[in-house]
Amino acid sequence: MRRPRHLAFGLSILAGIIVVGTIGYVILGFGLLDAAYQTVTTITTVGFREVEPLDGGGKVFTMVLILGGVGTALYTFGVLVEALVEGHFSRLLGRRRMDRDIERLRGHVIICGWGRVGRAIARYVTGAGQPVVVVDRDLARLDGSGHPFVHGDATDDEVLARAGIDDASVLVAALNTDADNLYVTLSSRSVRPDLVIIARARTESSEPKLERAGANRVVNPQLLGGQRMAAFALQPHVAEFLDVVMHDGSLEFRLEEVVVASGSSLVDRSLRDSHLRDRTGALVLALRDTAGGFTTNPPPETIITPGQILIAIGTSEQLASLATVSSEADAQPSGGGRGAG
Repeated sequence: MRRPRHLAFGLSILAGIIVVGTIGYVILGFGLLDAAYQTVTTITTVGFREVEPLDGGGKVFTMVLILGGVGTALYTFGVLVEALVEGHFSRLLGRRRMDRDIERLRGHVIICGWGRVGRAIARYVTGAGQPVVVVDRDLARLDGSGHPFVHGDATDDEVLARAGIDDASVLVAALNTDADNLYVTLSSRSVRPDLVIIARARTESSEPKLERAGANRVVNPQLLGGQRMAAFALQPHVAEFLDVVMHDGSLEFRLEEVVVASGSSLVDRSLRDSHLRDRTGALVLALRDTAGGFTTNPPPETIITPGQILIAIGTSEQLASLATVSSEADAQPSGGGRGAG
């Protein structure tokens, strides 16, 4: 804040000296343009010849002008150069720090496109405790994002590499056009065959193309928004409950998915024998097998298999306990029970 004031002060004093010098030379008999020219060449120490011969008074005035003007000009020029250099290096150092922060990230979410959809995604992801890296062409929008970012074209492989695609867990293609999202999906899939890619589609005809390009999920915000509005119209309480549990965070309970590890003690046990509700407090609402099929409200006799996904509801502590049980190989189920999950 001080440097702009110093610069403004120096410029104002310098302008005043130029005005005073010009007036002084006019009084000494110079024309207006010649007076301004003589003043500028004097205080900048250029050293060109005098436009008009100087008598004793003119020489004294010129010496005073040199003593006052040269110092002011050097001060103003120095402050200006310092501001320019410091601003450049400050941005450069900030960019390097951000690049180092991105290099240290693991399991982060890359959001390509910092529009309304990208910002909404970032709010939810960071609210869930997941780090985010943003990629966008508009530097002005990125500066106010509040997240580590990479300025560039998301369709460029080098830009994705700078965003840490090698260590990311999810990439969201939320650019303005389906063509750009398609290209980002193709590029990302070629770099990371195992990366989870969520692509935005503006038209329904683009959805199968994005899936063929390698997107794990394709979301049409317009279609999804219409379905959500219809749900509020037909089943407002159910829709609001799901909305609060999934996005709001104001309730103690939330929904989460937990993967059953291959070495988990739950493998080959039924839901009844695993006593998940007794041991963790979480309630299993559905199972998803490795083929992608869902079993909702699974019966107690359902056998748990490796790689199966448990979709459960509970508090953060209960869901964390369920995740621990699902990954531990030496966990032993306790006696008694409430039946299915």
